[in-house]
Amino acid sequence: MNEDVFWQLVEECRSPTPDPEGEQLAAALTARLVNGPMSDVIGFAEQLSWALYRLDRKEYGEGLAGDAFLYTRAAVVAAGRDEYETVLRYPDRFVPYASHLVWAEALLYVPDKAYEHITGEEWDRSTRYSYESYSNTAGWAGA
Repeated sequence: MNEDVFWQLVEECRSPTPDPEGEQLAAALTARLVNGPMSDVIGFAEQLSWALYRLDRKEYGEGLAGDAFLYTRAAVVAAGRDEYETVLRYPDRFVPYASHLVWAEALLYVPDKAYEHITGEEWDRSTRYSYESYSNTAGWAGA
């Protein structure tokens, strides 16, 4: 799954009604992934980890606790590609997510749930990029 397909999938699965915790988005994404090939699940996990890793920088997360920072970055991804790219260009656009504790923790578990549904087993996954808070050492240089 390339970046364009990832963002198209996110957009197609976003709810037209308010989804403050990203639960509806996560459910819709999981449902779509379980009906496709395993390569889509793996590709989704890779693209999600890359998107979260890119937001793992000092200008976004300074002063935020690890989980809060992670869930807030997930909310930016859940907001869609346009908002995500705007936040990347203008870090001050991250402030409302952090100050209002806008989280989308459920998004993080989409690949795991899809994998488990397909295989019946838990996924002990590893992606190229870690999405855990503060793992992007270049983004935290000088912190």
